[in-house]
Amino acid sequence: MRLWWLFTKELLQPERTEKLQRISDQDCGEWYMSGKERREEIIRIITDSAEPVSGTVLSAQCGVSRQVIVQDIALIRAAGYDVIATNRGYLCKTPQRVVRIFKVYHTDEQMQDELNTIVDFGGTVLDVFVHHEVYGELRADLSLSSRMRVAQFMEGIHKGTSKPLKDITSGLHFHTVSADSERTLDLIERELEQKGYLV
Repeated sequence: MRLWWLFTKELLQPERTEKLQRISDQDCGEWYMSGKERREEIIRIITDSAEPVSGTVLSAQCGVSRQVIVQDIALIRAAGYDVIATNRGYLCKTPQRVVRIFKVYHTDEQMQDELNTIVDFGGTVLDVFVHHEVYGELRADLSLSSRMRVAQFMEGIHKGTSKPLKDITSGLHFHTVSADSERTLDLIERELEQKGYLV
């Protein structure tokens, strides 16, 4: 595989490295994992292992740079997995979080408040999805666990040319939300209902 050009200064950025790895793998006819599939594989590897698994091993098994592995670990933690970093590698315990799906509706102007409401009460917005009459279920990963992440997400929405996924179904959409307990999810549900977002 001709990857010698990956080692230029410009191309060693994590996101570009992953993108170029993807192109190179496809050119060589190798199977390439999506980001979601790769994170699921990382969870499987470190959960099944009784010993810490190093970033180097994960990088080799998943076919991406160590920088991408670090980013994936951060997203896995945001999803509620108890990933521990040691000097020998990563360990993962069974996630002690519960999950609930909320059916919601709101305007574009209310989107940030809806997401902030969830994270303020201790929830993590794992995704957004809609049920389209023709295309079926359309889903996008979010992993929003703080106001900072919500603000970054909203900035991307405002700067981009694409519309929010909810606009495909006239505002009606679903969020998968994780939290540390059913009580926390109950509080989130009550607050969403009081604000008129819950359907």
